[in-house]
Amino acid sequence: MTLIKRVLFATDFSACADRAMGYALAMASAWKAELCVMTVLELYPGMDPDYTVNKMYLDHLRAEASRQLAAVEARAKAAGQPVTVRIETGIPSQAVQTVAHTIGADLLVVGTHGRTGLDHVLIGSTAERVVRMAPCPVLAVKADKGSEAVPAMANIKRIVVPIDLSACSLDALEYAVQFAKPLGASITILHAMEPVAYGLDFSLSHAKEWKEQRAYLEKRLTVLVACVQAQGLQVDHVLKPGLPADSIASYVTQQGYDLMIMGTHGRRGISHVLVGSIAGAMLRHAPCPVLTVRQFNFGADYQRVVPLGEA
Repeated sequence: MTLIKRVLFATDFSACADRAMGYALAMASAWKAELCVMTVLELYPGMDPDYTVNKMYLDHLRAEASRQLAAVEARAKAAGQPVTVRIETGIPSQAVQTVAHTIGADLLVVGTHGRTGLDHVLIGSTAERVVRMAPCPVLAVKADKGSEAVPAMANIKRIVVPIDLSACSLDALEYAVQFAKPLGASITILHAMEPVAYGLDFSLSHAKEWKEQRAYLEKRLTVLVACVQAQGLQVDHVLKPGLPADSIASYVTQQGYDLMIMGTHGRRGISHVLVGSIAGAMLRHAPCPVLTVRQFNFGADYQRVVPLGEA
C-alpha cells in the first residue's frame, strides 16, 4: 500500500520548525508524496481583520511569511522536491486541522515548540492541540540539542513502538509495519508492565499472579513479533516493568532509537485526551521524533498484519 501520498508541514519558521522541515522533505521524498507547507497568521476571535491596526499587523505578518516561505520553496527545490505553500489566518491549531482535512493529508509534520523558546513545554501548545485533533498521523519533531544533522530517511533504521495492547496501540503497530517496510527499518515492540500495588497481606499467591501476568504478556508479544516477522521485517520485543511513562522514556533514551511510533490513547479509553497521557509524556520527553497515530484508514481491501485480539 502507499502509506503516504500527501505531507502537510506546518511551520512558524522557528529553529525547531526548521529541523522539522528536514523530516518533512525526507518523508515526501521517501514516499514520492506531495508536500504542502503552510504557516498561520495568528488572528483570534473578536479581532476584526479589516480594522486599520489589525490590517496593518496582518499585512506585516503576511509580507514576512511570504519572504520566509520563498526560502522554504528554494530549500525544497534544491532537494528536488516539488512543494506548494499556503498562508492561513486564524488560530494556528484550528487552521492546521482545517488544511489537513481540505488537502487530504496523510501525514502532518510539526515542531514541538516554536518561537517562544520554551523548549521543555508542550502542554497547551499548538503542537499538542494539533496532535490531539489532527485527522491524520502527526510527526512531532523536537529541536536538535546537539550538532547532529537531520537524518535522511535511509538512516531511520530503528523504530520503537510502545504498546499497551489496546486497539489504538495495535493500530499504531500496524502503521509502523507499513512505515518500516520501504525503509528496511527494524521494529522494537515495547510494553511497560505496570507495577501492582499490594497491601500488607502480600503473599506467594500475589507473586504467582504477577508471574502469570508476565507469562501472558510474553506470549502476546511473541505472537505480535511473529506476525511482523512474516512481513520480512526484523523485529524484537521488550517487556519493561515499571511506570509506563518513566520506563518507556528511560529505555528509549538508553537505546537511541531513530523514531517512535505510538497511539495517542490506550486502554483507559479517553480518546480525546492527550495531556497527561503516555503519548503526551513521550512528546515531551522522548529523545527522538514521535509519530502519533490517532486514527488512520487502511482501506477496505487492506489485510491486517497485527491482530486486534488474541491470536
